[in-house]
Amino acid sequence: MLSKREEGKEGEDIAIQTLKKEGYRILERNYRNLFGEIDIIAEEDGYLVFVEVKKRNSTAFGGSLMAIDERKKQHIIRSAMFYLKDNKCFQRKIRFDVVGIDQDQVKVVKHAFIMEQ
Repeated sequence: MLSKREEGKEGEDIAIQTLKKEGYRILERNYRNLFGEIDIIAEEDGYLVFVEVKKRNSTAFGGSLMAIDERKKQHIIRSAMFYLKDNKCFQRKIRFDVVGIDQDQVKVVKHAFIMEQ
């Protein structure tokens, strides 16, 4: 059985393979700052994309896409804002996508959530 960290890395590896097939260009993986972590930062179709990856081996507690609560979204948004400031790229179009992995099914959700003004 994989540890939680190994499970997360495996999910991210699957997500990166899927995103690359869909035309995403991966810029960073496991970007960390004082607000939290963003699993993947990529570019796709003119957007700077912040990607959260969720992997579930069972749907007993809901699917992978159900695992992203409001608190997690706020951490991702704050981390993204820090990234934009730190990299001086506020003029970029940004997007928040989610890759949900449930057993053998992988689903990419573009514009999964938005940043409230």
